[in-house]
Amino acid sequence: MATQHSRTSARIMVAPAVFVLLVWMLVPLCMTLYFSFADYRPLRATFDAWIGFDNYVSFLTSDSFLSSVGVTLQMVAGILCITIGGGVVLALLLDQPMFGQGIVRILVIAPFFVMPTVSALVWKNMFFNVDNGLFSYLWRFFGAQPYDFLSQAPLFSIIVIVAWQWLPFATLILLTAVQSLSSEQLEAAEMDGAPPLSRFWHIILPHLSRAITVVILIQTIFLLSIFAEIFVTTNGAFGTRTLTYLVYQRVLESQNIGLGSAGGIVAVILANVVAIFLMRIVGKNLDN
Repeated sequence: MATQHSRTSARIMVAPAVFVLLVWMLVPLCMTLYFSFADYRPLRATFDAWIGFDNYVSFLTSDSFLSSVGVTLQMVAGILCITIGGGVVLALLLDQPMFGQGIVRILVIAPFFVMPTVSALVWKNMFFNVDNGLFSYLWRFFGAQPYDFLSQAPLFSIIVIVAWQWLPFATLILLTAVQSLSSEQLEAAEMDGAPPLSRFWHIILPHLSRAITVVILIQTIFLLSIFAEIFVTTNGAFGTRTLTYLVYQRVLESQNIGLGSAGGIVAVILANVVAIFLMRIVGKNLDN
């Protein structure tokens, strides 16, 4: 049993790490909040320390804001559909006994450890390239004209790239949930004559509901900040500019630090609202 002395010693040992983390997070956030109320444009040598909420009004009333929010939601929804649907299928397949099962599981999980920039470059140059990409060779092999994915279906292309990287994460969580399912329930349903689809719909899927909710929560928080894949493939063109990329354009391309900082604060607030909403759903799901 922990004593008062041991608890005090533990707090003292943890305090330096907590202090560093707080400084690491709070200092940039406080600076962003400060600049969001200022007119700061370095290239024009403009700096006004206080202009009120002008930056927020300008950012929120621009046409780019609403369109970027819409693109962000479409991208997150598309990626979640692919990763959850594909994750359930892969989890069920990997749960079956097979030759080299351990190696197969490692290969399935491997894409999750590839950096987003590398992943985007691989898909851009090896698969989606209209001249030398693998898909272009397949199109020509079947006598069809090569399809330029990144210019004709840019949003779908980015969704595929990001979903490929996040699919292993969903598969790993869902595979753990599948393995925790009691085989006796499935055997009893099979003996009662229930077809495979009914066993999946009434037994397996309800058992996976909590794991699916957790996957949606974690992935949504991270997917709201997609940037590298867009920067490498389309540079925000062709209707692929998300809220995160819009903030980047305002800060670095337009060199309007104040407007970009206001956009960053708005993005943080929206992300926290979504996270709190999803966490409440997860809490209710776990309680049930």
